[in-house]
Amino acid sequence: MHIKQLTADLAVSGQLAPTDMTEIVGAGFKAIICNRPDGEAGDQPSFHEVAQQATAAGLEMRYLPVTPGQLAEEQAAAFDRLLEELPGPVLAYCRSGMRSVSLWGLSQAGRLSPDDILARATAAGYDLSALLRRIAQAGAAPFAVADSSHEVVIVGGGAAGISVAASLLARQPGLDIAIIDPADVHYYQPGWTLVGGGVFQATQTARVMGALIPRGVHWIKSAVAGFAPERNAVLLEGCRVVKYGQLVVCPGLKLDWEAIEGLTDTLGRNGVTSNYRYDLAPYTWELVQRFKGGTALFTQPPMPIKCAGAPQKAMYLSCDAWRRAGVLAQSRVQFHSAGAVLFGVADYVPALMEYVRAYGIGLHFAETLTAVDGARRIATFSVSAPGGTSQRRQVPFDMLHVVPPQSAPDFIRSSPLADAAGWIEVDQATLQHRRFANIFGLGDAANTPNAKTAAAARKQAPVVAHNVLFNLGRQAGQARYDGYGSCPLTVERGKIVLAEFNYGGRLAPSFPAWLLDGRRPSRLAWLLKECLLPPLYWKGMLKGHEWLAQPEMVG
Repeated sequence: MHIKQLTADLAVSGQLAPTDMTEIVGAGFKAIICNRPDGEAGDQPSFHEVAQQATAAGLEMRYLPVTPGQLAEEQAAAFDRLLEELPGPVLAYCRSGMRSVSLWGLSQAGRLSPDDILARATAAGYDLSALLRRIAQAGAAPFAVADSSHEVVIVGGGAAGISVAASLLARQPGLDIAIIDPADVHYYQPGWTLVGGGVFQATQTARVMGALIPRGVHWIKSAVAGFAPERNAVLLEGCRVVKYGQLVVCPGLKLDWEAIEGLTDTLGRNGVTSNYRYDLAPYTWELVQRFKGGTALFTQPPMPIKCAGAPQKAMYLSCDAWRRAGVLAQSRVQFHSAGAVLFGVADYVPALMEYVRAYGIGLHFAETLTAVDGARRIATFSVSAPGGTSQRRQVPFDMLHVVPPQSAPDFIRSSPLADAAGWIEVDQATLQHRRFANIFGLGDAANTPNAKTAAAARKQAPVVAHNVLFNLGRQAGQARYDGYGSCPLTVERGKIVLAEFNYGGRLAPSFPAWLLDGRRPSRLAWLLKECLLPPLYWKGMLKGHEWLAQPEMVG
């Protein structure tokens, strides 16, 4: 938390944590305004979690969420009204503080001079020059003036984005590349399963973003608000515009915690957890260790989700820990999945079913979690029935591991880059946009029918890098992606079923069967997951080394 003073009665900050309330009260603040929508990132506590602690600390709190790039005069007016009615001083926050500053700046137009607004924002570390240009040129197209321009612009600094940048530089040193991402921290998300299983510490999965951006790549630390592909332009929060020659879009997924009624009120307490959030994965392990028997529920929402095996991984590692602690016999473990099968590639199901039977897991398919009552410890499911009907079923629990519904981020779904379902519309082989030839999409937000995993991004990144340079006339021929994805299914501590497959569920093993048969649980696959894949990620994939990931050429 870094508090920046704007006026005597208003300060702004980046994302707050529930644990920040004592410090905020100590700094003299009386109220908090949240300007960040829930579910923007995997390390983001919900508004309700922050509000619970704020209220307990005697602070008033309000929710005025602003989607990047959708800042409106009505929202600025609402922000102004909140500042009038709330006791001061007030602390407003979003991901970086930029949206809060922009709301203030827009609300002050006509009261303060543009120079005064700009000076106060600049003193706090924020650049409102583009917003003031918007105010001065009311009615002008937001993409009319570019604040910067680059040969290649990459939206997203996750596994896919940094890997593409590194792969591009490995092929074309000195290429003018910019990565747009507002995050301060980069996460190795495949490690969160092992955090929830007591194998890793959460801190092992986090690195400072600035240390990972490849040398020579411009880092634009901002959120994307929208796209104008006909102008080769990207709009950022704060109304800044970045022009591009080639655009690569890989922003990851949105986790829709709010889609499950009551969930955000109880996450991180009352036995409700999720390995899909950085700060909650340690709570999963805490619950597993404290569990002395009872009912444990593990849920999986409708597809697509990132790492479709992760909901099961949490369950198997928990069951293994309870077996070792001698409490599995007193436990009723249930897997509630919105899908119709245990795993989408049939070859791996027999091995998984052996563990389902060994752990005594009850399988419940076509059941979608719709509500959670944490205080009463009751989960409500919508159960699909033949003929398209559904019924409601309530299940008591002692522990609940939730995987939230997932979608492409809002700024993708509302953009001209999206298909009818809201995903980036690309050719599944070349990863080139189907309507805009100088745009590519990869990673979790693309509409390719592959498993949404880091392993998929590792294979996609070299394909995109090659094809971007092909577009620029600096490579011969186009590369193609075959749909490869990998899901190391941690069925017990020390053994993994290593699922590897291409489009259509065709098996695509990386090793000969005599060494590692992915259809059977393997100690070697566990060592690969625990010991080899993290350094391969940090020191290989993110550095542009393409071990076992060389792109296949079209034709």
